[in-house]
Amino acid sequence: MRVTPSASREDVLAALFEAGSQGVHEDADALVTHFPPETDLAHVYAVVRAADAAATIEQSETPAVNWDEWRARVGAHTVGTLTVAPPWLADEYDPATTIVIEPAMAFGTGEHPTTRGVLRLMPSVIRHGDTVADLGAGSAVLSIAAVKLGAVRVAAIELDADATSNAIENIARNNVSDAIRYIDGDAAVLLPLVAPVRVVLANIVSSVLLHILPVVATALTDDGAVILSGILVEERDMMLRQLAELGWSVVAEDTEEGWWSVHVVRANTSSLT
Repeated sequence: MRVTPSASREDVLAALFEAGSQGVHEDADALVTHFPPETDLAHVYAVVRAADAAATIEQSETPAVNWDEWRARVGAHTVGTLTVAPPWLADEYDPATTIVIEPAMAFGTGEHPTTRGVLRLMPSVIRHGDTVADLGAGSAVLSIAAVKLGAVRVAAIELDADATSNAIENIARNNVSDAIRYIDGDAAVLLPLVAPVRVVLANIVSSVLLHILPVVATALTDDGAVILSGILVEERDMMLRQLAELGWSVVAEDTEEGWWSVHVVRANTSSLT
């Protein structure tokens, strides 16, 4: 199903998950998702319309998947100093710098530019001994990456409960269960409960990022840093204005295939402009 909101993206996103979505990703202005075969699509339409009466909704049946062919197409992705690999390819890479992810979700396998953007920015941000919050953790790929880069405590927060089992399996598969706590729920509510943290990672839709930044600011240590992603390139100028108004300073940027990721700090912690 492809849903193009006319107004509040976060309200439509919440409605899709309420209706049983098994995962959502952004495709330009649209939210693309899928539902199990037994889903009552009339109910899906109803909750989406309740959230946004003018949203455009398109649906089509998902063709049967040949899993052997699909698996053969899934490869490893080396991004900066790290490699994201499925379990059947992981032995080919250095375990110290390899994140092993069972590709049960579209997000979090290294396939999406927003994930890669954060991974490229992380090595210059994460320090040994860091505490980290990963908002919109999904498959936990970024949480695992943080530990591989030296973090000792990570709170992986995800609103979509359907992601939990895959994420917990990935955390265990990478032998980082002692360092990562995976928490289901709303990041705006849960982040203050795990604060203070030195680093926040947030790969979420841009409207949610702007909404949550004031909460992020209060959760950071004095020398804290944030990596934001999930932002379209055409939203960059708007985001830069909003970030400046909210008291954030840009340290580094990354762009790939129409997506923009950014490393920011609170303006009073950096002389960079």
